[in-house]
Amino acid sequence: MKTKPDFFSGRRLLIVTKHQKEEVIAPLLEKALGVSCFVSKDFDTDSLGTFSGEIARKDDAITTLRKKCLEGMQLEGFDLAVATEGSFGNHPTVFFAPANDEFIMLVDKKNNIEIIERILCLETNYDSSEVFTKEELKAFLDKIQFPSHGIILKNALENWTKIYKGLTDYDSVEKLYDEIVTATNSCYIETDMRALFNPTRMKVIHDVCFKLINKLHSVCPECLFPGFGVVGAQAGLLCNSCSMPTRSTSANIYQCKHCHYESKVLYPNGKESEDPMYCDFCNP
Repeated sequence: MKTKPDFFSGRRLLIVTKHQKEEVIAPLLEKALGVSCFVSKDFDTDSLGTFSGEIARKDDAITTLRKKCLEGMQLEGFDLAVATEGSFGNHPTVFFAPANDEFIMLVDKKNNIEIIERILCLETNYDSSEVFTKEELKAFLDKIQFPSHGIILKNALENWTKIYKGLTDYDSVEKLYDEIVTATNSCYIETDMRALFNPTRMKVIHDVCFKLINKLHSVCPECLFPGFGVVGAQAGLLCNSCSMPTRSTSANIYQCKHCHYESKVLYPNGKESEDPMYCDFCNP
């Protein structure tokens, strides 16, 4: 019988963040992996892009995550790191609904391991608006759960010259709103999506970290490396009326990133046949 190796216990793990994500990530990973977590002190994650627009993110989320981990480890002398990267916008299938697309990556240079998890969800207060009156300002603040969730004020949508971030009290918001409106007749307001100013996003980071832990505990049956996860799905679940294959998933394909061993798990959604309403033959 193969003995499962312990890749992480007793090691130092760098959490690459400047926005207090360690508050939810560190307790989970220390308990699950037996690591000691440390927070990045010297690496400025904002150099790779900011939500508020001062620095545009040049790369996709995965590339940005990899840069966070690798550059953070190189700068601070670690060989094990974790980071998250969030994107916000319209949900790809739920039209006109805002979504949080959150990725998390663990990089282990010692064992040549890179493991990624993702959550795409509607649990977000991501929003922005141009406001002209105090009534509109108050309505926006109520909508996005202010003051538990912070906001950003700008004097223009683009090419702004004034920006105020991390606002979490009414007096400051009203004072800065008056200052901007006096000069420009309107004010641009948006949610501050940095984790330390957005408890809703912080919860999503907690949830995606938990998914990462589950994936780390899923080991390859051949080489026992962590991260044995789903890489694809196979359609063809049979219709329970005509027995013809449908487009619904009949199996998930698992693969090891280390030795490339693959296995197939049938009926991952808990059903062995599909309703005729989803059958192209019964319901063309």
